[in-house]
Amino acid sequence: MAVTAPRAARLPAFPYTDADLGRFRETQQLAYHCAEQVAAWIEPGVTERQATAKLRRCLVVAGVQDFFHVPFAWFGDRTAFRHFHTPLQFFAGSRRLEEGMPYVLDCAPVVDGYTADIGYGGKVGENPVWDRLAADLRVYRELILREVRARKPLSEVYAAVDAQIAAHGYDNRHQVYPGRVIGHQVTRTTARGPAGVNLFGFGVRTLQTLGRELIGERLQGRSPLWAGGRASRHAPTPGLWAVEPHIGFREVGIKFEELLVVTEDGAHWLDDDLPHVRRWNSTTTEEASR
Repeated sequence: MAVTAPRAARLPAFPYTDADLGRFRETQQLAYHCAEQVAAWIEPGVTERQATAKLRRCLVVAGVQDFFHVPFAWFGDRTAFRHFHTPLQFFAGSRRLEEGMPYVLDCAPVVDGYTADIGYGGKVGENPVWDRLAADLRVYRELILREVRARKPLSEVYAAVDAQIAAHGYDNRHQVYPGRVIGHQVTRTTARGPAGVNLFGFGVRTLQTLGRELIGERLQGRSPLWAGGRASRHAPTPGLWAVEPHIGFREVGIKFEELLVVTEDGAHWLDDDLPHVRRWNSTTTEEASR
């Protein structure tokens, strides 16, 4: 009897309707709106803890019921994760913002189960290094989309980002995140755990959902976590991915984080009306008018 090799697991169908995507987009816009409100309020003397408290209050007032993870804020060299050795160092601390410092705000609100996970980079005063990194970050958004549309394995996309970081002369800072991830899948949360309760910085419902996804995806030879290792040696799984290329140079770090829509035969960013995209487009328009 002939023995045939097992066929590779087929990729699942794209799981969301246009209405679902609209709700994810609304949640992402809400998250960025609150980040922009905090950015407008922030000034020298504010601590990371004060910034995250302000961000959380804004989100709750806007209707957020739960969080994929608690809000984060990093100031100064902490934007580049310098001297980070334990997960506890990611949590907001007593670092005070000073003139010329960069900062990063990160939040992941959940509304009616629809999750967003965003990263917002800014600065107080003048910082030419930040300006250069902020402009170059556009290259990574274009690169990631191009590679995913080409159906490259996620590990190869990760490697392409690494190569671009090296070409720019920067450091890969997303490798400092737990699991060295550049992204992760985002789903509509359906777990029944208590809303608003977190454990180790992650919502209880998030942990329930992540655990279920990790088991289910691993059984199919895939991972919901996007890194550079063996677990990510598979084509992009249809669904939504929160993608966060994080680059650094010396004491300055910056990232964006937003949702990438991956379908069975294509990919696109969920929304182009975001602060970092508007900033790049504004710069392009100014340069063209000179």
